[in-house]
Amino acid sequence: MESSHRPIVPSSGGPIGLFDSGVGGLSVWRALVERLPAESTVYLADQAHAPYGPRSLSEVRELARAAAGWLIEQGAKLVVAACNTASAAALDDLRREWPRIPFVGMEPAIKPASERTKTGRVGVMATPGTLTAPRFHHLVERFASGVEVHTQVCPGLVEWVEAGRLNGPEVMADLRRLLRPLTAAGVDHLVLGCTHYPFLAPAIQQVMGDKVTLVDPAPAVARQVERVLAERGLLAPASSTPQHRLATTGDPTRFRETLAALERAGEIELNAAVIARKENARL
Repeated sequence: MESSHRPIVPSSGGPIGLFDSGVGGLSVWRALVERLPAESTVYLADQAHAPYGPRSLSEVRELARAAAGWLIEQGAKLVVAACNTASAAALDDLRREWPRIPFVGMEPAIKPASERTKTGRVGVMATPGTLTAPRFHHLVERFASGVEVHTQVCPGLVEWVEAGRLNGPEVMADLRRLLRPLTAAGVDHLVLGCTHYPFLAPAIQQVMGDKVTLVDPAPAVARQVERVLAERGLLAPASSTPQHRLATTGDPTRFRETLAALERAGEIELNAAVIARKENARL
């Protein structure tokens, strides 16, 4: 930890680190790789402790701290908490613990949804950890004045994505049941408040209909990462040859199978990414 060892100085040659409870954060990873093709990345899926959503905020803080610490040990020059629950619970603590490392987090895209709504009604689908955190309520108070914000907890969707199941009768039945209140409320923008949910976007769009706009924060996060790296002089040279490493705290075989399912669905392109298991970790 920075507080007990020599200060950590990030280098432009280091990778961008990302972590999530599972594969959901790869929806942010793909946006980063597309926007910053010269940057290397190291991604940690903390599948041994997934999902984060139902856990207490104190548990999530400890898990996020361990995940961020491992990424920094790998040389990460910037860490993305590619998980709404972890960002809500731990982002401020992580920034205090590693003041020299820039952190970028996730937050439900309340602001753009509220600015663009025509009906004055927006929906947010998220985990309990995101919706109960003070950070979420502050977002609503700050950016959604005069707008009805309808929230929906969506248990089970993270598990579908982790299993590589993005469609099919059972997935669609769950989505229709979970999204029925938001449809009835007449929302015209739906915020995807968990990084797993963009992988279900085609199915969600099918349930909600073409008149509802889905709002995925991943492109905005990629833009923020680019801004922070540029401000700190940490952008990799355009001529760099990027390397991408994907790691899990869980079962590496299951991890590979899920990644293969996401590739087959056209959701991600791994190219030459190295898939490895993170050993000897207490996350």
